[in-house]
Amino acid sequence: MSGDQAWPAPAKINLFLHITGRRKDGYHELQTVFQFLDYADELFFRVRDDRLIRRVSPFPGVNPEQDLTLRAARRLQAAGAVRFGVDIDLRKRIPMGAGLGGGSSDAATVLVALNQVWGLRWSREELTRIAIELGADVPVFVYGRAAWAEGVGERLRPVEPEQLWYLLVRPNCHIQTAEIFAAPELTRNSPPITIDNFASGFRRNDCEAVVRNRYPEVGEVLDWFGPKGRLTGTGSCVFCPFGTEQEANARLANVPRRWQGFVAKGTNRSPLFARLGDSC
Repeated sequence: MSGDQAWPAPAKINLFLHITGRRKDGYHELQTVFQFLDYADELFFRVRDDRLIRRVSPFPGVNPEQDLTLRAARRLQAAGAVRFGVDIDLRKRIPMGAGLGGGSSDAATVLVALNQVWGLRWSREELTRIAIELGADVPVFVYGRAAWAEGVGERLRPVEPEQLWYLLVRPNCHIQTAEIFAAPELTRNSPPITIDNFASGFRRNDCEAVVRNRYPEVGEVLDWFGPKGRLTGTGSCVFCPFGTEQEANARLANVPRRWQGFVAKGTNRSPLFARLGDSC
């Protein structure tokens, strides 16, 4: 399997994140802009004839029943009445609990890749119906374009934010999204804004105050960056924009050793669909 061509599962950042309400089912209404990074997990697939779906790479600490890659494959297999199975080899680069969407992106890549290798030929809209059942961030990875998102993250409109270079820094902590969204101190009544507001520079992450309070080490990273540092999603990763790769790498060289950092380029087209020759 390792000799097959990889399918990328790119990271994302939230250029802002507002929580505008809470629904009766417990899900949160939000506004955000998703942008992809040219930094990705890699997945490899080998079709099986026996309908068995398994992941052949170790993933310590993750219950197989909660593994989004397996859940995505099984949902697609059932929905499409597929008579094949698959071995999935996942090579992780995106850190877990960082707010970079790694698990959601892995699930979306499974849907998109198996749609092709199983010969289903479903439309992107059909795949999205399965994606939203797997998690609020999964649809944007199936959508494949930088997007203005509303609802629980499933109402998407294409946007074209500037494709900057970013330095991303993560302290040694793992944040569960559910913890932050369940926090009683989380602001849940931000007034909606428009795309024009966003384009004019109005950007904030409503989760930042909660994360700062509960995870002081994330606050240290934000303070280290200064005003340009921003939390992505519910954290723990903080990103800072730069005009050039050289500028980002120069700052990377000064990241304290107790933290993890890397440089990546923002992109408005998912590397996943470049793999298919699809410009989205």
